Amino acid sequence: MSATPTGFTPPPYPYDRLAPAAEAARAHEGGVVDLSIGTPYDPPPPAVVAALGSSGAECGYPASIGSPAYREAAAAWMDRRLGVGVPPTQVAACVGTKEFVATLPQWLRLRTPERDTVLYPAVSYPTYEMGAVLAGCRAVPVPVDDLWRLDVSRIDPDDAARALCLWVNTPGNPAGNVDDLATAAAWGRAHGVPVFSDECYVEFTWAGRPRTILSSGLDGVIAVHSLSKRSNLAGVRAGFYAGDAELVHYLSEVRKHVGMLVPGPVQAAAVVAWSDDAHVEAQRERYRERLERFRAVLGKLGVHVVMPAGSFYLWAPAPDGDEWQFTQRLAAEGGCLVSPGEFYGDAGRGHVRIALVQPLDRLDLVAARLGV
Repeated sequence: MSATPTGFTPPPYPYDRLAPAAEAARAHEGGVVDLSIGTPYDPPPPAVVAALGSSGAECGYPASIGSPAYREAAAAWMDRRLGVGVPPTQVAACVGTKEFVATLPQWLRLRTPERDTVLYPAVSYPTYEMGAVLAGCRAVPVPVDDLWRLDVSRIDPDDAARALCLWVNTPGNPAGNVDDLATAAAWGRAHGVPVFSDECYVEFTWAGRPRTILSSGLDGVIAVHSLSKRSNLAGVRAGFYAGDAELVHYLSEVRKHVGMLVPGPVQAAAVVAWSDDAHVEAQRERYRERLERFRAVLGKLGVHVVMPAGSFYLWAPAPDGDEWQFTQRLAAEGGCLVSPGEFYGDAGRGHVRIALVQPLDRLDLVAARLGV
């Protein structure tokens, strides 16, 4: 009989823990209304779908860094939508962005082995922390303020000295916060720590103009973008990272050896998606309407939720501060599934995240079940 392994045991995947609530929600006539995961339910642009099947790129290995057309389309989108000029040579493809987030710490540690710490927002997407854990690094949460914004002034100097990178996420998941990206970039440059800015919700910024960390210069910073949310293309896995020339070059060379390849047909479709803004404007209006509709539903339950500064999530305080009880109540009474705040860090306890990805008729079904 073999010895019991003593190494790393993966923790339960957060959303697997929702199985009992999901079962209760499925019991309703009409089934579960899943608002737990930010997976798009609306269709992608037809021209993008057509490009997937007509590229002729199926038989050859695609460029790991992305085709020239892919990188040029991404650079043109940043110039058009975010007002920043980035040379296409400082843009590289990634297979969606989750794999980029999850694998980044191990590549950075190869480059800077004397550092072992990943800094990330205390309330945030779980993969920032898990990427550090999988690389054998220290995962150190950075405090947020009362509006859920990252507060770099509270980073311990000892942690800064050991930091491989700092992650920021604006607009933020789960709380919809908009951070001061210029301050984060300045902190990184002052401490010699590269700052990686996850901006996958940037097209869904409600408070003011869309922000990117690249607006304060490219040195020492990388912005990460994805078509998953912007264009309802989570299933094709297409994104890019852009910014600091040395960092982009280093990461693209490492990823070449690992075989991180966006498939050729996907690259062709992505060029079409990055080049079209009309479908995004239509999607913005859908999300805005759903956010307002479900805010009203929660208000009738006595739960006051402010409109997020960005993203398509509502970050709702749980009655009596018990997010698991509120999750179960919404499943049992409303037939909808939401995410408890603890999935996003200990500082997220007492809240639930509600992803407004379902169409209005499904949200109205939840409201009817709840009697509001």
